[in-house]
Amino acid sequence: MSKREYNFYVYIMASVSGTLYIGMTNDLIRRVVEHKEGKIEGFSKKYSCKKLVYYEHHKYVYNAIEREKEIKKWKREKKQDLIKTINPHWNDLYRGLVE
Repeated sequence: MSKREYNFYVYIMASVSGTLYIGMTNDLIRRVVEHKEGKIEGFSKKYSCKKLVYYEHHKYVYNAIEREKEIKKWKREKKQDLIKTINPHWNDLYRGLVE
């Protein structure tokens, strides 16, 4: 079975209080809107994780799934360091995606 190339994203949403949610999607804009509107049931909705603070692109679903699992295992400090590599001020990156 050959790997098919698509667009997949591993992303991190943050709440005002700093709670982090790590997820994976094939449509980053749609998924972020769902988070912002409170449509994602569970952890993200409970902790109001509505600010996109980090994302990375993957061509293959398998790579994205493995990366999501890897990041989820990390301690909070390492996740924060990852966010700071592309977003040192923890801005909401959503605007940049839709502009």
